[in-house]
Amino acid sequence: MEKRTLGRTGHESTVVTFGAFSVGYVGQDEADEAIRLVLDHGVNHVDIAPSYGESMERMAPWMPEIRDKVFLGSKTRFRSRDEAWRDVESIMKRMNVEYFDLFQLHSVVDLEELDKATAKGGALETLVEMREQGLTKWLGITGHGPYVPSTILESLRRFDFDTVMFPLNPAMARNSDYRRDSEALLEEANSRNVGIQTIKMIARGGWNGGERDCHTWYDPHREQADIDESLWWVLSQPMHTAPSCGEISLLPKVLDAAERFHPLSEAKQEEVVSSQHPPIEHPALAIPA
Repeated sequence: MEKRTLGRTGHESTVVTFGAFSVGYVGQDEADEAIRLVLDHGVNHVDIAPSYGESMERMAPWMPEIRDKVFLGSKTRFRSRDEAWRDVESIMKRMNVEYFDLFQLHSVVDLEELDKATAKGGALETLVEMREQGLTKWLGITGHGPYVPSTILESLRRFDFDTVMFPLNPAMARNSDYRRDSEALLEEANSRNVGIQTIKMIARGGWNGGERDCHTWYDPHREQADIDESLWWVLSQPMHTAPSCGEISLLPKVLDAAERFHPLSEAKQEEVVSSQHPPIEHPALAIPA
């Protein structure tokens, strides 16, 4: 699988990261099988958060064996310094780890959330203190939703984050405003040598309250050919790594697509965007009908 340098971190991350949400709702045996599959494909970067069900408990038994072999990124959704510190201590205990490579402000979806996290006594202070204490080397910010590219752009004006994480896929690229803002964020992040992680790689639409047959909060592509095109479109953008989808049954298809990746021409990229026909819109993810 191709590797790319994750900005100033210098880590050569595989182009698909293990998004550990996918093992948060299964038993240990099934989780072990998925983790072995990921490692067998050479994936060397793990993305995890305390809100991902029991993913930390599923990963914990593996940590003594793989901790020094993978780039570990985690995050907190709390906005105050004290709450975030309690969260960090809980994460370390749940995961059986003593340090992270990357720690991030999680799900900063708009300026109101950014204001809380970056205010005096906010969660950003926790991240800075973690770095000072050697609990993490790199600091990042993540988010999702229609306003997150512009929100993260503003965050880079307030603090020199080492990495960013936001949604990017061809279905969302049909939204001209989101595409403009995400391209602006990609340009700014690259100019600063900031590591770029993009999520929701195979989202195609929303659920609209209907019955769900996947554990993702969006309706994903399921066929291999569609997954190929969606992921290859993402990897053809100037980004670094994409956390795998949250549906464990689709993990083998995502890994297969990643290993067969080849850059798409600009004409093919536009063709992929035009071919997206979301069954149901997903306003919270900026995917139009």
